[in-house]
Amino acid sequence: MRKVELSLVTARRLAITKQRLSGTRPANPNKETIMSLLKDMRYLQLDPTTAVLPSHLIVLWSRLGPFRESHLDELAWKDKKIFEYWARAASFVLTEDYPLYLPRMRQFRAWGYPNADGVWAKRMKWWISQNSGLRSAIVTELKRRGPLTTRDFGPDLEKSAKVNPTEAYRKWGLRTSDWGSARSVPPMLDSMYHEGMIMVAGRRGRQKVWDLTERFLPGWTPKKELTSDQVEYVAAQHALGAMGVATPKQIEFHFLRWRHPRIERTMETLVAESKVLQVSLTGGKKGSTWFIRSEDLRLAERIEDGLWEPRTTLLSPFDNLINDRDRTLALFEFFYRIEIYTPKSKRTHGYFVLPILDGDRLVGRVDPTMDRKMERLLVNAVYAERGAPEDPETASRIADAISGLAHFAGAKEVVYSRRVPDLWRKYLK
Repeated sequence: MRKVELSLVTARRLAITKQRLSGTRPANPNKETIMSLLKDMRYLQLDPTTAVLPSHLIVLWSRLGPFRESHLDELAWKDKKIFEYWARAASFVLTEDYPLYLPRMRQFRAWGYPNADGVWAKRMKWWISQNSGLRSAIVTELKRRGPLTTRDFGPDLEKSAKVNPTEAYRKWGLRTSDWGSARSVPPMLDSMYHEGMIMVAGRRGRQKVWDLTERFLPGWTPKKELTSDQVEYVAAQHALGAMGVATPKQIEFHFLRWRHPRIERTMETLVAESKVLQVSLTGGKKGSTWFIRSEDLRLAERIEDGLWEPRTTLLSPFDNLINDRDRTLALFEFFYRIEIYTPKSKRTHGYFVLPILDGDRLVGRVDPTMDRKMERLLVNAVYAERGAPEDPETASRIADAISGLAHFAGAKEVVYSRRVPDLWRKYLK
């Protein structure tokens, strides 16, 4: 078996390159540019937090610079080349990858929430079975009225379906707070979405617009039935292609989370077929087995030869490069935990902290908040990692990155607090 040896620095640079975070950003990105990026990434995680901008917009900005959000909307709601579903989390995913999600939909219909607490999943499955009338009523409403938001399904729908959510929740211990409402429509819509019966067909503000899958999906959508082994075989290659180099555990976590029951065997198969090569990382954590796609080896060798162009930018907490916190620590020696759910008094860095990527290093983090009323980006704090560069050029690049994000978010000015490292203070003001 052929084994490749790469330095840890090359592994970092390859990961950054595969995530389109190196080199010059594209000029005037359009729909085709965005779609090309999404094909490389395979999923774009969604999160409702809007301290600055929704996470997925920051992820795209880090790679593309300023772009038109309407292009992403067109890809999702008009061209339907992407759709909302569950990859490693709630995400935009590729319509061409639809067969990869069908087994999860089947599993959900059969067993309820995959990987949820067993008792809770059984309770939820029971509740769904007891309220089949509500499910039928939702389908009827969508057929009759077209795409609808959750609010469009009025209380009368629940009454006609003879739903008693209070009694059901009390008996089975289901948490109404999971859906932000004591009504029964939100959890039923959630279940139907995971089962693949309905899809998000658009947005009205922050509200999801629901429609029947059979009506929303374009006719060209592939619907080939795949086994779990076949899904893993394809998904593992997509994940590895997006990461550059990775361990089996990282591959399992990255793309289709919890859907790699035989990842070790799958990697052995891919190695035997010469689609994947085993990698030894010099300077990396000992005891880990890493892999690279054979087609990416030439790119890694070019990077090792010095053909690599750095970039300085800010990363969303949910960025594909760093959302595996253990991998981030192993590759970049950067410890990161998001503190959204940490009480304010116990936070180390801040609510929505953006790591600073400078070349092949994560050199610091920024704690920003967008003041939309005053049209300004408030930088609550900037933190430098131990050993971060102190030269003026680095500080200037970081200032440009912060200014660039502020402009993209609609801010007319950047306001810094006093919590800025001395080594960069002159340039961050």
